[in-house]
Amino acid sequence: MDSLWSKNTVLPEFEPLREDLKTDVLIIGGGMAGVLCAAFLEKEGVDYRLAEADRICGGTTCRTTAKISAQHGLIYQTLLDRWGEELAGMYLHANLAAVERYRQWSRGLDCGFSDQDSYLYSRSAQGKLEREIRALEKLGYRADFADSLGLPFSVVGAVRFPDQAQFHPLRFVAGILPGLRIYEKTRVVSIDGKEAITDRGKKIVAQKMIFATHFPIVNTHGFYFMKMYQQRSYVIALQNAQTVKGMFLDEALGGYSFRNADGLLLLGGAGHRTGKDDGGWQELRSFAGKYYPKAREVCCWAAQDCMTLDKIPYIGRYAGRKREWYVATGFQKWGMTSSMVAAQLLTDQVLGRENPDAPVFAPGRRMEKRQLAQNAIEAVSDWMHVSQKRCPHMGCALKWNAAEHSWDCPCHGSRFDAGGKLLENPAVRDL
Repeated sequence: MDSLWSKNTVLPEFEPLREDLKTDVLIIGGGMAGVLCAAFLEKEGVDYRLAEADRICGGTTCRTTAKISAQHGLIYQTLLDRWGEELAGMYLHANLAAVERYRQWSRGLDCGFSDQDSYLYSRSAQGKLEREIRALEKLGYRADFADSLGLPFSVVGAVRFPDQAQFHPLRFVAGILPGLRIYEKTRVVSIDGKEAITDRGKKIVAQKMIFATHFPIVNTHGFYFMKMYQQRSYVIALQNAQTVKGMFLDEALGGYSFRNADGLLLLGGAGHRTGKDDGGWQELRSFAGKYYPKAREVCCWAAQDCMTLDKIPYIGRYAGRKREWYVATGFQKWGMTSSMVAAQLLTDQVLGRENPDAPVFAPGRRMEKRQLAQNAIEAVSDWMHVSQKRCPHMGCALKWNAAEHSWDCPCHGSRFDAGGKLLENPAVRDL
């Protein structure tokens, strides 16, 4: 189903790769993160190429709610407790800088960029909000407590981040695409040394590689399949619903998000682990029927996000033994801001420059054994299910998704349409 963004924007097309080539840097994946990496490298005069399996920004980027914010749930108290003030400060600094960079890049672009306050609200846990505000104060950032939001239900309050933003992601991409060196319909299916092999049998020889493939496609290094899972969430766009002043997200698991775009209310939420039966559009429609009985649904869509076990993206060197590989993944539903963070950080690392915020995002950071074990148990239990379809990624049992008419992998999130065509990675081929 088309999102609001893809319904009214058509991006320019790029030719597929038709012959072998050599380049200094290969970017694999053409979502927002990959395109921004290309734009940064272009500005630096680096020899690079970007290979996209299908169409530029045709995956998660075109299904985002397009909020640009450093407010990523109740993250800062969690970061302080686990990692300390220095690393928590890096996370905050990197994301605030990303918001400002979008603001600068959007000047002169017809991309609907608008400054907005961001609100993290709660319907029952005021104490959590107050602790988050105190954590931000320790990090030198002033967030406000708000208790009057204008939402259609009562709340105990919200944490307000001023001067965040929202935009039209595909129009933004359309504005920065000219001049970038991109190949579409060029799926990288394997890596052999410094050679990337495409589905057409062409070879791209690169000194350095950036994996911006949403979920990393190489299992033998980094072990990302053990450190992440994927989650689906849903959006409906409502006409004649409500004008909200800002961007709103519930701190509670299973809560809802709100923002306006093009005169419509975007109601999001009902998320669940990919391959599980839960929520979906029907939950959002039931909510809309209760609180916005006169509203009309204009369109609906679903997004898929990579979730890390410690709630921090993996941005940096792919693995210890692959010093010339880089990765950007695990954006935790904050793909717009995290993509800009990744583009700056990875450009610095490719060029051998120090990035002061790199340590908090380092993919090789320590994981708690309990978290790894829980994720592994979930994956193994799904792998053991009986199914007429098995995922070509690691052989897990696929489950039929009746709402979206797809075969979904509960282990690592690959998805296929009813005919077996690949919809979401980490798988790199059809059933």
